[in-house]
Amino acid sequence: MNSLVRPLSILKYPPSLRPVLAARLYATETGLGTSNASSRPRRKAVTPFNDDGRVPWGELSGKEKAARATQQTFNFSFIIIGAILTTGVAYVMYTEVFSLDSKTSHFNRAFDQLRKDPRCTELLGNSKKITAYGEPTWNKWRRARPIASTIRKDQYGTEHLIMHFNVEGPLDKGVVNMHMIKKPSNSEFVYKYLALDVKGHQRIYLENADASPDSPAKSKTKFFGVSWR
Repeated sequence: MNSLVRPLSILKYPPSLRPVLAARLYATETGLGTSNASSRPRRKAVTPFNDDGRVPWGELSGKEKAARATQQTFNFSFIIIGAILTTGVAYVMYTEVFSLDSKTSHFNRAFDQLRKDPRCTELLGNSKKITAYGEPTWNKWRRARPIASTIRKDQYGTEHLIMHFNVEGPLDKGVVNMHMIKKPSNSEFVYKYLALDVKGHQRIYLENADASPDSPAKSKTKFFGVSWR
């Protein structure tokens, strides 16, 4: 209706102005018809590297849907791998450090026992100034040196934890040797022996199962080379 009225209204103007008004009317109608299409910004194509999830799934092309699926699969896989690694690290930290049966726990208890023994402090010096460290390495920080230890199981199913570490005090230094065992019937390690060796002095036994008749770690009786339980 408007398209018919507007051309007729132009006739009211002088002939000299009609071409100008007709051109303006055409430009206005053309602009109104295309304003919505031209004002809508063109979006970038969605790829696995720039997809932020803002574009609805229904507006994606086939390639863009494949790109989003690839990105989501990668993200999910990354989360799963991270969870597995975190679980593995937590397990190692517990078994090697925090567990009461870990090597670190046995080392700490042995070192504390040594510092409380007057025979050891007499040779090494003030218990508060005694330090313990592992094997000599390139690392000058002694606390970072690894503690030498091994765990093996013998033919009877008994586990053997063997460890040694260095100690040093204001007066002297020495080496602590430790041997612990855990029989299949036991739930924890017990001392076979715990001893301090200082050069020029007799070995000091803090624990010695063979010297204690009631010790669960006492050696089995041997008869004709056979171990009897």
